[in-house]
Amino acid sequence: MSVIYILITVSICVAVLFLGAFIKAVKSGQYDDDYTPSVRMLFDDELIKEKPNQIIQKEKSKTI
Repeated sequence: MSVIYILITVSICVAVLFLGAFIKAVKSGQYDDDYTPSVRMLFDDELIKEKPNQIIQKEKSKTI
């Protein structure tokens, strides 16, 4: 019977930790934008066309 009391206590502690993590996520704005992720795939991304020499120079500067 004492095992049940231990399991209930541990489960309540875990539930309180998850509730605290959820409240922290809500307060930090994790769930503010519900609309944009669902339509993000519909937006066209504009690609910037560069000359091949500029790309090579940028890669060389990154490695140095």
